[in-house]
Amino acid sequence: MISRKQLLEHAKAQQATDIHICAGAPILFRVGGELVPITKEKLTSEQSKEMSLELLTEDQKIKFEKNLDYDLMLVDKSGRYRINIGYFDGRVGATIRILPTIPKTIEELHLPDIVKDLADRRKGLVLITGSTSQGKTTTMAAMIDEINTTCKKHIVTIEDPIEYVHTNKAGVVRQREVGRDTQTFYTGLRAALRQDPDVIAIGEMRDYETIKIALAAAETGVMVLSTLHVISIDKIMERVLSYAPGTDEGQLRFLLAESLQGMIHQELIPTVDGGQRVACEVLVVTSAAKNVIRRKGGFFLRSIIETGKKHGMITMVESVNTLVKQKLIDEGVAKSILVNYE
Repeated sequence: MISRKQLLEHAKAQQATDIHICAGAPILFRVGGELVPITKEKLTSEQSKEMSLELLTEDQKIKFEKNLDYDLMLVDKSGRYRINIGYFDGRVGATIRILPTIPKTIEELHLPDIVKDLADRRKGLVLITGSTSQGKTTTMAAMIDEINTTCKKHIVTIEDPIEYVHTNKAGVVRQREVGRDTQTFYTGLRAALRQDPDVIAIGEMRDYETIKIALAAAETGVMVLSTLHVISIDKIMERVLSYAPGTDEGQLRFLLAESLQGMIHQELIPTVDGGQRVACEVLVVTSAAKNVIRRKGGFFLRSIIETGKKHGMITMVESVNTLVKQKLIDEGVAKSILVNYE
């Protein structure tokens, strides 16, 4: 049986982002967005359980058996890992996310210049959106690093878990992990407002109270960065309003229109050389965009982006086509992405 140390070292050598330990399947690495088997034999139920539970302490095993799911951070000499262990059809399995040790820069991620401009805003809300595993946290970490490198600002982050570890540069970054340093995103955000912040970064806006206080903070002069699961920018209004009671829709629209500075919507695309590159659609909130947010459906934001090039806005079609022209992705992959944006 492969040891934990061997498994993690092999995954890092293969530049994997995730490891899947699953009964009835070989050990799988996610490399370049694809699942790749790294063992010939399929794991038995016993092998999957043994490998998964090896990741836990005795106390953690007791909690896992009680709750049937367990999330933890593992930090050792080889790196940092986010782990979920659970039951799947009565059999124990695990998923391990391999976390980068230091944040990448905006330039290293090949993000457009407008992302740096949005990071330089003094107040308001900037959202990084996309579906699961599209690099939203990586982009937010790059924006925090940009602020930390160029400005003497106090940055407070509220994360679940902390993925990228920031060191103080021109500014000061104080990172708080939900469950360890604060009870919830909401309590952490509420406390952050009393900590003299210039910038607050929220790992994810998951509930109405968090969204409401984040918008209020952004409106009162704090720069707020956060991620949100949305399949495209024109669905933003539906997504945000889905959290709110019907009686609060008007107030939420007003707060969003007044505080939102911009949105970066991402797709993480496999490249021809086996890597990944971000394609992104960017909305910069202009007076026209504010009017749409206050009064209309989100699909009107599509036309704002398409006509907003002078403000630095970029459509997903433009971003993906640029990657095709640079021969970084193939046309088949591009078509599969753009079918959702036409």
